[in-house]
Amino acid sequence: MKITGKRALVTGGSRGIGLGYAQALAAEGCSVMLIHFQDTEKATRECALLAARYPGARFNACDADVGNSTAARKAVRNAADFLGGLDIAVSNAGICKFAPFLELTDEDWERHVATNFSGGFHVGQEAARLMVEKRNGGRIVYTTSVGAFRSNGTQTHYCATKGGLSLLAQGMALELAPYGITVNCIAPGWIHTDINDEASRDVSAVKPWIKAHCPVGRLGSPEDTKSALIFLCAEESAYVTGATISVDGGWNAQL
Repeated sequence: MKITGKRALVTGGSRGIGLGYAQALAAEGCSVMLIHFQDTEKATRECALLAARYPGARFNACDADVGNSTAARKAVRNAADFLGGLDIAVSNAGICKFAPFLELTDEDWERHVATNFSGGFHVGQEAARLMVEKRNGGRIVYTTSVGAFRSNGTQTHYCATKGGLSLLAQGMALELAPYGITVNCIAPGWIHTDINDEASRDVSAVKPWIKAHCPVGRLGSPEDTKSALIFLCAEESAYVTGATISVDGGWNAQL
């Protein structure tokens, strides 16, 4: 897969799936800006580790709330300025607070919409504008979820935002194709990260869930998502746009 020398940003890049994405891009020879929210110490440490391991590339971190249009767009521009351009934008930042629908507050709803959905619009549009200006094409990748295909109890708000993000990506793919920009999604299943660490280590809950929902027989890890990202960012995937790759151990293949 040819992505060596590409310049990339990853939102939600200091932890979990986002950090896995950043590490995968760095391993393939990309320079990367990690965009995070109020996680400066961790993001700075991860950039230092990447710089030490891959001295031929550039790495930096930027603190920004992607749910805020001004902050998100500024972060994208900062990434392009630092990297000397932008070839790849990975919109991965997201939150998920489990709550029954009848107990969901306006504040919870609005925060999920801002971060998970509007943040994808802010980052994706600004990145696309930069790519169109430079006329070099580009790759935009969204992290959605298997929840984009069908909802789950206590995740109505989360799944609604992920479903909207999937349709946003499809519409962008149609309009940006003439500029050589592809827009695709990765839909993870249950991926064990620090955000859901407590639930993921609860054997009494995880074992029955795996038996009922996951043919592969285990939870996923950020490592499982990396190859999908590299494929979608590579030159060889130029004919793939408006698509979603499920990385869910077979979860969504079941009725």
